[in-house]
Amino acid sequence: MSEMTGGEAVAATLARLGVRHMFGIVSVHNLPMYEALSVRDDIEVVKVRHEQAAAHAADAYFRATGEMGVLLTSTGPGAANAVAGLYEAGFSSSAVLMVTGQTESRFYGKGKGFLHENEGQLAMLRSVCRSVASVRHPGEISTEIARVADDVRTGRPQPGAVEIPIDFQYARVGNAAEAGSPQVARLAPNGALLDDAAERLATAERPVIWAGGGVNIADASGELAALAQRLGAPVFTTIEGRGSISEEHPLSLGFRSDRPQMADVFAEADLLLAVGTRFQNYATRVWALELPAELIHLDVDPGVIGLNYKPSLAVVGDAKLSLAGLVERLGDGAPTIDDGFVERSRKHRAADMEALRDEIGADHAAICDLMRQLLPHDARIVRDTTVPGYMWGNRLLPIVAPRTSIRAANAAIGPGVPMAVGAALGTGKPTVVIQGDGGLMLSIGEISSLAEHSLPVIVCVFNDGGYGVLRIIQDALWDEHHGTEIGGIDFVGVAQAMGVPAERVTSVAEFEAAFGRAVDRASGASGPVGPTLLDIDLTALIPITFPLPAHQRRRED
Repeated sequence: MSEMTGGEAVAATLARLGVRHMFGIVSVHNLPMYEALSVRDDIEVVKVRHEQAAAHAADAYFRATGEMGVLLTSTGPGAANAVAGLYEAGFSSSAVLMVTGQTESRFYGKGKGFLHENEGQLAMLRSVCRSVASVRHPGEISTEIARVADDVRTGRPQPGAVEIPIDFQYARVGNAAEAGSPQVARLAPNGALLDDAAERLATAERPVIWAGGGVNIADASGELAALAQRLGAPVFTTIEGRGSISEEHPLSLGFRSDRPQMADVFAEADLLLAVGTRFQNYATRVWALELPAELIHLDVDPGVIGLNYKPSLAVVGDAKLSLAGLVERLGDGAPTIDDGFVERSRKHRAADMEALRDEIGADHAAICDLMRQLLPHDARIVRDTTVPGYMWGNRLLPIVAPRTSIRAANAAIGPGVPMAVGAALGTGKPTVVIQGDGGLMLSIGEISSLAEHSLPVIVCVFNDGGYGVLRIIQDALWDEHHGTEIGGIDFVGVAQAMGVPAERVTSVAEFEAAFGRAVDRASGASGPVGPTLLDIDLTALIPITFPLPAHQRRRED
């Protein structure tokens, strides 16, 4: 192509970056870009129903595939709608690029009240993105997109955004899509520091590994498992780190660092190797968890090392390169770890799992078991922020492969179905959503997206007619419910009206049958691949015992 428009330069640059899918909504301020993308054979534009959903889908697309997630929005209200999703992408360290429009360049910055005008759009985007760009000349479109995309994918991934005035999108820009590459370089760790870390690991008698989301981001699960096996060391993960080592691996302790039963493991350990983690509040009991004095903290982002716990040795570098370097330095020797320590750690894990199963009750325990039994190992499991999600979806439902565990890291409600759109679209694998009825109402329009794109998604709506966890707090502190009731919604009818098969479930037996049919549909075993919604009546199941912190429990003075 000897000459192209600005919109075509956007599409060509994204193709050079290796983008296969893009999520968004067409608008008067992105139409040239949308058209140029839609006619390409190498990029699929995926329609969603809300710009926030586009951002969540792009986020989950990255988490499920390792490829940068990309979304397209309009300027002004469209870009503003995406901010919550970009915020989540930043919180979860996801490589997400937003391309958005802007008003005509002759009106930009003048505050004249033009259609969709947002004079503060760059400042708004900077609040949730590490790198932003405002294209000031049509010839800069390709270089600015490539520059921001490189930043998005370098080191610890973070979202970025580029705004392009609408007249630049229509302008002829010549052959101006020369920038962009599918890969960025990994950050190599300091060899001398790895030597030091390997020596400390080799002499430790009771080492423990703490694997955060950075291990999954770096595709370092193989290196993590190799190091754990070489050391014979048990492995804790954070919620985002789940799947970095299979939770069926004998050395996996899963996400339970915050559980009281596991405190003895940390008390007995003489060294902790932490990889790709910020030590967030959930995993550390709001930083009250005592860690071993010998703490090796390895992360690609120097800003998170020492943020919450002071290390005895800090190593800055990519998790995959760093873990591989440690495995190489330790060689093929047999583990020197105290076998009794590993066995005691496993017993603590087993006791905690039993305690958790008691807390969730027999019905939820059975549903958890059935999900894992009926789902393929590489199915993506998305949890919205709902009581079943964080009582058993985040802990007891086994995650056995990397990039298969996805949730809203900032604990927002509502991203579940949009995230499933991105995960399923990117992988083509069956994807289950553990969703509450309150959260679903924030993104219910995306059920239509599941139908339009025939996505292999199973939406499990755990329905108690309201915001269940808030009701529990209200029951503990006050005598009435205010603002927490959402009754009378026919989710089966809504799903069917949008073209998604749906069933009501009122027992474990009904769940087993309905979920089995949904998995068959998602995998194509019973005909064309497509989505399903299951409306699960929580009031018909044995209730979960939900523990509350002290400040949310009633005091009888």
